[in-house]
Amino acid sequence: MADRKTAETSIIKGKNYRISILTDRLIRLEYSKKNVFVDEETAAVTNRNFPEVKFDVLDSEDRLVIVTEYLRIIYDKKEFSGEGLRINVSGNYGTTSSVWHYGDKNESLKGTTRTLDNIDGETELSEGIVSRKMWSVVDDSNSMLITKDGFKLREDRESVDLYFFGYGMDFLTAIRDFYTLSGALPLLPRFTLGNWWSRYYKYTQKSYLELMERFKREEIPFSVAVIDMDWHITEVEERFGTGWTGYTWNKELFPSPEEFLEELHRGGYRVLLNVHPADGIRAYEDCYDELAKFMGVDTKKEEPVLFDIADEKFREGYFKYVHHPLEKQGVDYWWIDWQQGENSGHKGLDPLWLLNYFHYKDSAKRESGRGLILSRYAGVGSHKYPIGFSGDTIITWQSLDFQPYFTATASNIGYAWWSHDIGGHMNGIRDDEMFVRWVQFGVFSPIMRLHSTCNEFSGKEPWKYNLIAENIVKRYLRLRHRFIPYLYTMNRRAHVDKLPLILPLYYYEPVNDKVYDYKNEYYFGNDLIVCPVTVKIDEKSGLSKTKIWLPEGNWFDIFTGVKYSGNRELEIYRDLEDIAVFAREGSILPLATDSYTNDIKSSSELDLHIFTGKAGEFTLAEDEKEFADFIESDWAYTRYENCGVKISDTNDKNLSYLFKIHPQEGNALAAPPKRKYNLYFHGIGNVTNINIFSDKKPAIPVDTEYDKMNNTLIIRLPYISVASALDVEVETESCSLYDSIQGRIFNILNNAQIEYDLKTKVMKAVRKYDSTNSGKVIGEIYSVCENEYVKGAIIELISAR
Repeated sequence: MADRKTAETSIIKGKNYRISILTDRLIRLEYSKKNVFVDEETAAVTNRNFPEVKFDVLDSEDRLVIVTEYLRIIYDKKEFSGEGLRINVSGNYGTTSSVWHYGDKNESLKGTTRTLDNIDGETELSEGIVSRKMWSVVDDSNSMLITKDGFKLREDRESVDLYFFGYGMDFLTAIRDFYTLSGALPLLPRFTLGNWWSRYYKYTQKSYLELMERFKREEIPFSVAVIDMDWHITEVEERFGTGWTGYTWNKELFPSPEEFLEELHRGGYRVLLNVHPADGIRAYEDCYDELAKFMGVDTKKEEPVLFDIADEKFREGYFKYVHHPLEKQGVDYWWIDWQQGENSGHKGLDPLWLLNYFHYKDSAKRESGRGLILSRYAGVGSHKYPIGFSGDTIITWQSLDFQPYFTATASNIGYAWWSHDIGGHMNGIRDDEMFVRWVQFGVFSPIMRLHSTCNEFSGKEPWKYNLIAENIVKRYLRLRHRFIPYLYTMNRRAHVDKLPLILPLYYYEPVNDKVYDYKNEYYFGNDLIVCPVTVKIDEKSGLSKTKIWLPEGNWFDIFTGVKYSGNRELEIYRDLEDIAVFAREGSILPLATDSYTNDIKSSSELDLHIFTGKAGEFTLAEDEKEFADFIESDWAYTRYENCGVKISDTNDKNLSYLFKIHPQEGNALAAPPKRKYNLYFHGIGNVTNINIFSDKKPAIPVDTEYDKMNNTLIIRLPYISVASALDVEVETESCSLYDSIQGRIFNILNNAQIEYDLKTKVMKAVRKYDSTNSGKVIGEIYSVCENEYVKGAIIELISAR
C-alpha cells in the first residue's frame, strides 16, 4: 500500500491541522483535535504520491496564507470554520474569480447515485468534482482506511479530511487529477465491450443453451452470458428463510453445471452468476459443512454462517469454500446483487463497498489479472471496481429519457462504466418503439446489457417484438460488436489518458451557456457525439424530434452521411431506423467487418470510415495478453491518418484526398499479421482517379464502389502486412451534397402519412433549391407543409450546411 510520498515541502502542518498542496488547484485540508492525520489509502483516495508544487506561504501567529498559481488559501489556524478558512479561485477561460468558505454547500454539476432501483424517470444525484461555481469539495472524513491485509477504521472519527478542487472551468484537468488522486480507471477485459445477455427467468440448462443456439442462428452476437438467481436453489424450507441467497446449483434445472458452463465457453461466452449474499450460508448449501467447520459454527444444530464481509475470517472462508469451487467449475465472474443498505454494523463501513472491493481484488488474482464485477455504486472511488449495475428501473419513456444524462453525468465523479438494464427492468407497458430506442442508446452506452424481470412476457429477445423492431434491434446489436476495435482503444484511453468513454458536452465548451441545456447529448470517445432519441415518434411523419447542440466545425451523421455545420443549435428528425451519431470532420472510425458471430478478438478485416474535409487521425490500440496493469510492451498501435483535402494537382476543378495507414508499431503478436481494409471516404464527389501504394509500390484494390446517395467512395483492399505502409490518393469532382439530400427528402415525404398532393407540392418546392434562393425555398415549404415534423426534417436537411 502507498506510503506518504507527497513532497514534504508541499505539506504545511500545525497544531491540529495539516494542509497538503497536491497540485496548484487540488488541496487536501485536514483537521484533527487529536492531531492524528491519515497517510494510508482510503476507500476514495488511492494515491499519496504527488510531486512538489510551486507556491508561496505567508505564515504569522494567527494567519496562514498559501498562494499557488490559481488559488489563495487564507486560514486562521483554528478549528475549521466559514469565517476562518476560505480559498479564492482565480478565473480561467475568461471567467471571473470565485471564493469558497469552509462549510459552503457543494453545488457541482452532479455525479451519480447508488442505484436506480424502482426509479421511474429522474432521481437525485450526488455531487461531482466539476462545477460552474469553479470549485467543488470531496469529503473523505468518514471513509475507511485501506491496509495491506484489508481495512481499518480511522483513529480519530471526528477528524475532517477534505479535498478542495479549485479548477475553475477546466473540467478536463479536474477529472484527470481526480483519477490521479483516487486511482485510475482499470482496463476492462475486451469481452465486456460486446453485447451481454441477461434475464431474470427460470431457465433450464437445456432452454438456456437452446436460446444461445437461437442467437447464433439469428446471427445476433453476444460475448457475455449472465444467469440470474435461478441458477441456484430458491425454494427452501421455511426455517431457512428465503431463497434469494444461494450458492448451490439447482440440479433440477441445471443437472450438469460443468458441462453447461463448458458449452457456454465453447460458444464464445464469458459467464456471470448472480448472487444475493445477505443471508449468509445455510445448512442446505453444498459448501455449508466446510465453511461452517472453518468458522466454528455448530453444524449439528444447522446454525447458519452469518454474512459478515467486514470479518477477515469470514472473508477468507467466503471465497475459499463458497466462490472458488464454483469458479473451478467454470464460473468466470460474479454479479453482486446487494440491496440491503449501507449499515455493516461498523461506522464508516459500507458492506456494498466491501463486497465490491474484495470481490474485485479476488477476481484480479486470476490468470489474466484483470478484475471484474457487476455491482451497484458504493461511493467516491467506486470507479476502481467496474462494472456498475445501475439497478431495476421501471420500463417507461421517462426512465429511458433519464439514462443518457445519468450515464454522462457519472463521469463527473469518475464513474465511467455503467451497465443499465437495457429495455428497462420491470413494470411499464409493452412498447416496441421504446425498446428499439433503448437498444439504440444501449449500443452507444458504456456496457450493452439486455435485461428484464421475471415475467414471461418481458424478455428482450429481438424476435419477441414486431418485425420492424426485430430487424432494427438485430442491426444495432451487430453494430455494437463492430464497434469493439474503437471501444477497446477508448478503454485504453480511459486508463492511460484518464478520460472516460462518455463525457458531457460542457467538458469541451465549459463557458458556453448553451451546452448545459443539452443534457442527453454526449461525447462517445474521441470524435463522436451521440444524440439518443428518448421520445415517441409523430405518427403521421414517422419521425421523432430531438433538439441538439453541434460544436464548432463540420460534422457527419455516420448513418446518413449528411454533413452539418456546427456551432449552433438545431432540431433533428429521425425515423425509427436510427439515432443521430455525429463524427467530426477529419476523424476516422475503425469498425470490425464481421458482426454476426461472438468472436471479439482483434479482427483481420476492418472497415475504416474516413470523414473527409480536414486533417485528422486515429491510432488503433490492441494488446495480446490483457494484463491487469498497463504494460506498454504488450500493446500494438496502428496509426490511420486523414491528410485532409487539397485542390488536385491534375485538374484545378477537382479535389484530392490523401489517406495513410502507417506500419504497426509495438507488439507484433497483438494483432493479426495481415489485415484487409475497406475504406469508406465520406463526403466526396464522383471519383476521377485513385492511386494506391503499398510500401511506395503501386497496389490494386480488390473492388471500388461509389455510393451516390451517401456521397461515399468505398475501396476494398486485399490483405496487406500490418508492417506495411499504405498510401491512398483519391481525386474527385467537387461534391454536390444537395443531390443526395433531395433523395432523402423524397424518402421522408414518401413515408409520411399525409396527402399525396401535399407531398408533390413540397417536393416541387424542394427541387427549386440552389445556393442563391434557400430562404425563398424554405419559406415556400413552410407555407405548403402543415405537418411540423415533415417540415422540420426537410428544413434540417436543407440547412445542414
